[in-house]
Amino acid sequence: MSLEPLLQLFVRYKNQYVSGALMSQELGVSRTAVWKQIRKLEAAGYEFEASTKLGYRLIYAPEALGVSSLAGKLRAKRFGSVLSFQEQVKSTQDVARELADNGAVEGTLVIAEEQLGGRGRMGRSWVSPQGKGLWMSMVMRPSVPIHCAPQLTLLTAVALCRSLKRKTELPIGIKWPNDLLVNGKKISGILLESAAEDERLKYIVAGVGISVNLSEADYPDELLAKATSLRIQAGHTFSRQELLDEFLLEWETLYDLFLQEGFGPISTLWESLSVTLGTRARFITPQGELNGIPVGLEESGAIRVLRDDGTYASIFSAEMGEPLPQT
Repeated sequence: MSLEPLLQLFVRYKNQYVSGALMSQELGVSRTAVWKQIRKLEAAGYEFEASTKLGYRLIYAPEALGVSSLAGKLRAKRFGSVLSFQEQVKSTQDVARELADNGAVEGTLVIAEEQLGGRGRMGRSWVSPQGKGLWMSMVMRPSVPIHCAPQLTLLTAVALCRSLKRKTELPIGIKWPNDLLVNGKKISGILLESAAEDERLKYIVAGVGISVNLSEADYPDELLAKATSLRIQAGHTFSRQELLDEFLLEWETLYDLFLQEGFGPISTLWESLSVTLGTRARFITPQGELNGIPVGLEESGAIRVLRDDGTYASIFSAEMGEPLPQT
């Protein structure tokens, strides 16, 4: 049984409950078959409100993404100019890296409806259910030295933050180095992985995950205290296509600015969007832990931290903990 007739039935009875008896009669199948099809739709990102007496009411239908639906609708010139759409992958990073190794041009974008093994910084897993977020990785080939890679991570965070703030009007800010938070909860993650040759970047694969239309039911209980979605925070859903278009355009614009003028303008923008500068915190680095106050970015992309003992540290990679009391 195709899912389409059942979907059309819910479209016809928009915002209304549809009983199991009616669905069974209209589709000519058993109620058990109808129930199984609803479960399949839920697995594909659709959401229903169930009532023992009234039946089911469709409350959320994922907006379709794909090469055909996005073709000609993305304003960026290079970013997203080549699209690789995947229904389901372990990780878009893996697909994009393979494409990059095989010569994919800069701006090649891998986008998936669902990731089974999405990952973030420090090897963490990332919740990536079908039809409810933007799970993507893009090939970048900047002609810059390898030590500039951290700057591009910060640039991506700035582009994403600026574009999402415009489209959602939510109070989104950046937690160092590249987590996006709304009211203290994470709504996006960024992971850049690079390949180098002769001290220059051969390519970068930039992975971005945006929790767009996830509901609270999509998160494990242990994540609800620290993770959220744009939908939960705003109280309504958003067009994934519109968010993607806005982000790619902003990302390309800032990338071109970076290539022309260096990291200075990007650093200024990052600092203006930061929610962690000036707040004492614990930093867990490969060399050990330190407590201090982040005071700004350095030209290299490292964050400059005023230690509790009055000395300064430059940190490129660390886990930044929750705010600590001021000393």
